Amino acid sequence: MPSFAAKCRVVALVIVSVWIGLAALYGLLKPVSNGCIMTYMYPTYIPISTPEELSPGKYGLFLYHEGWKRIDFKEHLKKLNGVPVLFIPGNGGSYKQVRSVAAESDRAYKGGPLEHTFYQEAYLTNEEGGVDMGVARFPLPNHYTRMLDWFAVDLEGEHSAMDGHILEEHTDYVVYAIQRILDQYKESRDARTSDGAAISGTLPKSVILVGHSMGGFVARAAVIHPRLKKSTVETILTLSSPHQSPPVALQPSLGHYFEHVNDEWRKGYEVQKTRSGQYLAEPVLSHVIVISISGGINDYQVRSKLESLDGIVPPTHGFMISSTGMKNVWLSMEHQAILWCNQLVVQVSHTLLSLIDPETGQPLTDTTRRLGVFTKMFHSGIPPNFDWMTKLQLYKKPTHARNKDEKDASAFGFVRSGSQVQALSPCPSNMHWTEDGLERDLYIQTNTVTVLAMDGRRRWLDMEKLGSDGKNHFIFVTNLAPCSGVRLHLWPQKGKMAVDQPMSKRVMEVTSKMVHIPSGPAPRQIEPGSQTEQPPPSAVFWLGPEDMHGFRFLTISVAPRPAVSGRPPPAASMAVGQFFSPKDGERGLSPGFLLLSGYSPKEMFLKEDHPLAFNLSFGISLGLLPVTLSLKTAGCGIKTSGLPVEEAGDVENSRLCKLRCFPPVALAWDTTSGLHIFPNIFSETIVVDGSPALWTSTQGSEGTTVLLLVDPHCSYRTSVSASFTAAASRFLLLYCSQIIGFSIAATFFALMRQARSWELDLPIPSMLTALESNLRMPVPFLLQAILPIIISLFFSLLLSQSLPPIASFIVISIICYLFANGSLIILILVTQLVFYVAAIVHVFIKTRWQSWEGNPCFMFLHWFINLTSGFISFKVIRVLRANPVLVTDLIAITLVCFVHPALGLFILLLSHGWCCHNALCSFLMASFRSHARRELFDSRNEENSDGFEQFAFKAGPEFKQGLPVDDKGSSSPESAKSYAEGQLEIFHHCHGMFVLHLLSTLMFAPSLLTWLQRIGMGQSFPWFWDSALCIGIILHGICYSKPEFNSMTFPVFDLEIRLSSVYLLAGYSSYISGLALAPYRVFYPMAAIGVVSSVFRIIQRKSKEGEAHFNSRKHSHRH
Repeated sequence: MPSFAAKCRVVALVIVSVWIGLAALYGLLKPVSNGCIMTYMYPTYIPISTPEELSPGKYGLFLYHEGWKRIDFKEHLKKLNGVPVLFIPGNGGSYKQVRSVAAESDRAYKGGPLEHTFYQEAYLTNEEGGVDMGVARFPLPNHYTRMLDWFAVDLEGEHSAMDGHILEEHTDYVVYAIQRILDQYKESRDARTSDGAAISGTLPKSVILVGHSMGGFVARAAVIHPRLKKSTVETILTLSSPHQSPPVALQPSLGHYFEHVNDEWRKGYEVQKTRSGQYLAEPVLSHVIVISISGGINDYQVRSKLESLDGIVPPTHGFMISSTGMKNVWLSMEHQAILWCNQLVVQVSHTLLSLIDPETGQPLTDTTRRLGVFTKMFHSGIPPNFDWMTKLQLYKKPTHARNKDEKDASAFGFVRSGSQVQALSPCPSNMHWTEDGLERDLYIQTNTVTVLAMDGRRRWLDMEKLGSDGKNHFIFVTNLAPCSGVRLHLWPQKGKMAVDQPMSKRVMEVTSKMVHIPSGPAPRQIEPGSQTEQPPPSAVFWLGPEDMHGFRFLTISVAPRPAVSGRPPPAASMAVGQFFSPKDGERGLSPGFLLLSGYSPKEMFLKEDHPLAFNLSFGISLGLLPVTLSLKTAGCGIKTSGLPVEEAGDVENSRLCKLRCFPPVALAWDTTSGLHIFPNIFSETIVVDGSPALWTSTQGSEGTTVLLLVDPHCSYRTSVSASFTAAASRFLLLYCSQIIGFSIAATFFALMRQARSWELDLPIPSMLTALESNLRMPVPFLLQAILPIIISLFFSLLLSQSLPPIASFIVISIICYLFANGSLIILILVTQLVFYVAAIVHVFIKTRWQSWEGNPCFMFLHWFINLTSGFISFKVIRVLRANPVLVTDLIAITLVCFVHPALGLFILLLSHGWCCHNALCSFLMASFRSHARRELFDSRNEENSDGFEQFAFKAGPEFKQGLPVDDKGSSSPESAKSYAEGQLEIFHHCHGMFVLHLLSTLMFAPSLLTWLQRIGMGQSFPWFWDSALCIGIILHGICYSKPEFNSMTFPVFDLEIRLSSVYLLAGYSSYISGLALAPYRVFYPMAAIGVVSSVFRIIQRKSKEGEAHFNSRKHSHRH
């Protein structure tokens, strides 16, 4: 019996698991505000006819038309002359979901390109195929020459994320739809020719694919389809689509199809060579680029880690970007909201229109140019990671002058960032400010410069003087637009810029280094003359020592009123700059600090004149442990600002403090999901869509870096508190696949404990006792929870793969394993309760059977049973009753092969459940009889003995059947007790098999739902690999349907491997499958055990050596 301490451990584990589950459920069901604007449209869907000889079956193809007027479909198809784009819906999606992006594309084509701004543009790095000029060599069009024709496939709303076979069918139809679209353009052109209409332009040769959710993966699968013609697809855009693996890889066919497609894509970007290594041909997919857009933290269905293209598509042919870091979007959105969020679909529409070459009217053919357009339209000028400040800190001023290339680059308006030279374009001539526009110059004598109005002045900052004492970095935040509101220049010396001066002495304009960031709501306009609330910043500008080298002065020129753009100036103008040292703003928050903040918020005080930029390093990734960051204004220097004391009032509670300080901004970088920006962060929960502590995680992913921009004129009370509720939601989302694999592993370890007990001739423990034994320290826990993690790290070293952050990886893996055990304990308790209730009810009815003899209903039931006994006496029925295992095998395997694997596994579950029920009923009845006989033997009362015999007679002959007697023919209490213990062991064994195969059946349940959805729509046979694995699982259940089969051994060479060792290896395999986020691989060891055991049993029966391997001597007195 488990000790009290063991019971306490189990209870504590169950309580923690229940709390995590409930907290996660609360966090996931809580409504989330995403800030998206709804998109409106007037949709019309035009069906595309399909020739009868090429009929694809149940799916369909539609063309979208935007407009409220009724149109003639045939005439509209004749005019088809745009660029084809095919939309592929996702899991359970509809072809009508194309309406938002298609409607905005129509408006974008009619309205023209977006207004040009002068913020810093993103650029292609050298790894992405960029050259020294970045994307400046890829100008965007100033007008659109060809509209987009949006097509959509109707996939009947099937749930493709749950079944690999459905994914293959969808891929086949998309390949057909692509060719049908191109044929439709030819038909339309021929129809216009026959009508005598003028023909212009060329026929499209490729189709742009846009896929949502699983539709994005289907788009990639279609590209490698053998029936798809080369170059018919060159651009793929995916929205919240998993690429690395399915969101929850439960079905083997689903996981295998993902692996196959990803392997083909990796091969597609490899240069084809001969065996001797000579160049043969360019990569098959060298013309294809893929852009993946993730929904960010609010997308609970597909995490950013799964949407990454790392290891599948090289950086020269694609990238993944989160909507939180996407230019003009800056929002996280739900899985479905990404289809209608107006900020995003507008940006996507203009991007796709910008891909069209004005000269040919077709998409650009050069992959680098297409990738450059996507980079320029999607990425902001903010660095994709936080290493920019690290690089600036590591910079050492050279002793000699810069080389000639750097001088020339600076002279011609280029600045080097790392190894990449970025173009710095000056403001256009129509926005040039005359000298008369600047009233007078201001000379700043402090490290901090402030602009509170568009005063038309130019502020001079002596970088050599103000940047002394290590403060050789400059940061500037403002809500003024570049060129029209503010301009910045670097001067080698004070004076006017002369064209006839040498290149090295010319003034360089760096206005285009201003980076656009999202700003919060603008302040309300208050009456003239009153204090106006400071507006949130909309741009950031920074300079490092490398940028300042060779220059003496920095000037900040503010436009005079009215703004030169002709528009009215903003309600309140704001700009704050500061020379600072990055080390002054560094704050490290250790894991212990963050964990303790979950119980009591930790406060920090920021005094006035603090650094404008704070570098907060969180020791635990905010993707796993979200943190609520609150900033409360404590002071704003009013008493030293020249205002009367009575006007300043109480600094702590003064409303003016909030008005004088610009709203703080937080920029968080994550290695997986990229940039997250939180404007107006007075109190905000900071969370990123990271994936820390995974086997595939990289070094540095265990923490998160946050850049906090706060007004240096103000003091703040800052509090940090971890949100355990949000952490529970993130934990379940990130590690659900891992937990599923660990649950199967824990079940195998429990079966190993049961098999080992049988081999040692000990009583078979219950599943609950076996689980508790495996959690004991130190040996069982280290052997089953820690050793697989060490094995996985060894595999990483063996395969030359990068190691994950070891400490966080081990800790999180252990937590997942404990949670899996806690969930498994709950499942065991629930199923055990159901079996006990059913057995008690059954025994109760059996003991009352004879008391109902006089009841008319009982007499009718008895007559009905006698009537059916004739049917049972048939020979076929007798054979089937005599071989229940054969019946179970035939029915289950038939369903697995010809209907659905889940149905066959359900039959196996019924077999285990029936075995559990019979054993438990026998145990309860034998226990009751043993207790009654003990009372009789103790009392030695003849009358009581007769009374018991009368009771046993009333209970019926069924009560006596199967109850053993001892060798002398007496029914002693000891013999009944021994029989009861044997039946309990049978129940424990069958219950263990029931739990294992229940988990297997549940993993196929989502696929069964899709099968039920497709009833009557033309079913096909299950996928072969699914059926084969399930047959192996069924054989495993049949081979070990009785406890005595636990003594089976597997002779390998000169060794005999026992079943307990086989279960241990199966547990390790399942554990590592969980670490690899591939829980479907747990079916491999399960099926392998079943197949090998069946083969050995057949061989042993034929050689008549079964008794040597099935030791019936053990426990024979019990069973």
